[in-house]
Amino acid sequence: MNADPAMAPGADGPLPAYRARVAAGKLAADPAQARAAEVLQDLWRRTRGYDPHPEEPEQGGFFARFLRRKPVAPEEAPAGTPMGLYLVGEVGRGKSMLMDLFFGCAEVPRKKRLHFHQFMQQVHARIHAWKKQHGDTADPIPPLADSITAEAALLCFDEFQVHDIADAMILGRLFQALFARGTVVVATSNTAPDDLFRGRPGRDAFLPFIALINRRLDVLVLDAARDYRRDRIRALPTWHVPADMRAEGALDRAFAELTGEAAGEPARLTLLGRSLDVPQAARGVARFDFDTLCGRPLGPADYLAIATHFHTLVLDGVPRLGPENFDKARRFITLVDALYEHRVKLVASAAAVPDQLYERGENAAMFERTASRLNEMQGQEWLALEHLT
Repeated sequence: MNADPAMAPGADGPLPAYRARVAAGKLAADPAQARAAEVLQDLWRRTRGYDPHPEEPEQGGFFARFLRRKPVAPEEAPAGTPMGLYLVGEVGRGKSMLMDLFFGCAEVPRKKRLHFHQFMQQVHARIHAWKKQHGDTADPIPPLADSITAEAALLCFDEFQVHDIADAMILGRLFQALFARGTVVVATSNTAPDDLFRGRPGRDAFLPFIALINRRLDVLVLDAARDYRRDRIRALPTWHVPADMRAEGALDRAFAELTGEAAGEPARLTLLGRSLDVPQAARGVARFDFDTLCGRPLGPADYLAIATHFHTLVLDGVPRLGPENFDKARRFITLVDALYEHRVKLVASAAAVPDQLYERGENAAMFERTASRLNEMQGQEWLALEHLT
């Protein structure tokens, strides 16, 4: 996935691009961001023209190439491979913006930028395809690393995080193989490497991966004082009535503002052997319409996955609720509970203000707590709270 064209800064590197945005008033001057831009500028210089062992194009699609690829034996990182970068800091400090400036001007012929969760979904799909063809005893990691390296010598990951034991068990060997093939990794995260997967069962087996990250990536803490994302959402109206074309336009603008004008793309969340499709997502913001989210037989696990993976939900078209659509109302109640518990910010269009969404019928009293929470979630104190994953 390429970076937003609007982020492309030109040929001089991320530091001049950052300074130009500050001078133009598009960004507020921030010493921590400026220091990070300087580090990224140095990495930009070291990766100019970087292209280890490029390969001739092969016939067929990615899976055809992956399934027939012969593994390359692991080795130490090739001499001259640039160190990557792990940019860590609290949410809203500008990590993704800075990485996009770097990616947009990186002079690496083969490069990819994607959300880390999306990357892991692709990894699991490719491993499943390999085992289906070669059997469960075949080792998919070396050919998978070969294929990823053939696609990109520079991998930029947004929101690097590990919540799943299946991911944790794959990552160590996969990243060791990628580094051995000369892949350069740049990642943003809210979690320092030493705190990844902390407190989870099986973490001892994950520690070699943490050590690998610390060896192959420079760790830079972005300690900007302001949470720019929360500043943006606190300046936005979050509940739009009625749910008409005007409200839809307002939600379009809110999504663009909260994602830094990033083009949202479909995403998929994996839940215990099944998946949940997200129609539009970018930089921790998800967008659904009400019927997609509450008109289908989804349950608490689905809404919990959304609440832990996204700091903001943009929701189109909440209707008036009542006994005639109580199944939808019940799911909406469950959704709001999950959002509330994890401090997810909600921007929505609706047929009425929360107190008037469910006014009649025997279950109207049940909705009173939900309406109270929806009202609280519009307040400045709530919007200033940190997302809980």
